[in-house]
Amino acid sequence: MSEVRVTILEQDGPCRAWVLTPDGAGRWPAVLFYMDAFGIRPGMIRMATHLASKGYVVLLPDLYYRFGEYASLDPREVLKGNIRATIGPMMATTDNHKAAEDTAAFIAYLDTRTDVGGKKIGTVGFCMGGGMALTAAAYYPDRIAAAVSFHGGNLATDEPTSPHLLLPKIKAEIYIAIAENDQSYPPDMAKRFEAALAVAGVKHKSELYPGKAHGWMKPDLPVYDARAAEKGWSELLALYARTLDG
Repeated sequence: MSEVRVTILEQDGPCRAWVLTPDGAGRWPAVLFYMDAFGIRPGMIRMATHLASKGYVVLLPDLYYRFGEYASLDPREVLKGNIRATIGPMMATTDNHKAAEDTAAFIAYLDTRTDVGGKKIGTVGFCMGGGMALTAAAYYPDRIAAAVSFHGGNLATDEPTSPHLLLPKIKAEIYIAIAENDQSYPPDMAKRFEAALAVAGVKHKSELYPGKAHGWMKPDLPVYDARAAEKGWSELLALYARTLDG
C-alpha cells in the first residue's frame, strides 16, 4: 500500500488530505472518504487503507481544516469525558454543505492523478461523514455514482443542511447502513428519510444492523463489531463494483 499526504487548496484555506493507493502500477476508481466527528487519526487512516487495498484510490481529507491544527484524538479516551466539549468546536467548523462545497476541490485534485481510472467516483462516510457522503452525491450527480453512509446520523431533520432535502438531485446508487441502537438516527427519522428516498426515486438499499450501536464499523471505538464491519465492507465493495469504472 502507498500512503502520501497532500495539501488541497480550498476557498477557506489549505486542507490536508491523505491519499491511499493499492500496490503496483495501475489505474483504479477513486473514492472520497468522509471522516467521522473524531477527525483524522490512525483509525481513520487504517480504514481508508483497507478500502484502498481492495483496488481504489482513496482520498481522505481533513474536514476540520478550518479549525486549524489539532492533536490526533483517541475516541476511547474522548468518550470517557465531555465529548461535546472536546469535539463540539471542531464540528462547528463544518457541515454537510460546507463539506460538499469542499468536494469540488477534492474532485479536481483526483482528476489530476494519472492513477485514477474513469470519471465515476464513490463516496463513503461514517457517522458525521455519512450525511456528507450523501450530500456530495447531490452536489455532483454527474461524477458521483455510488454513495455509502455507515451509521450516519441526522439524515432527515428540520435543518436546512439535512441530506434528505437534496435526495431528488442524486443520480448515484446509495447504501444506508443503520445501527439499531443509534440516537442520532431513531426509527421515526429513518421513516422520514425512507419516504424522501421513495419520492425522489433514488436507487438504494437501506439495511438495519440488528443489535449494533452507532459507530460499529470503526475499529478504534469500543462498539466496534468485526463481523458486522466485514458485512458492511462487503456491501460497499459490491456497490462500487457495479457502479464505478476503472
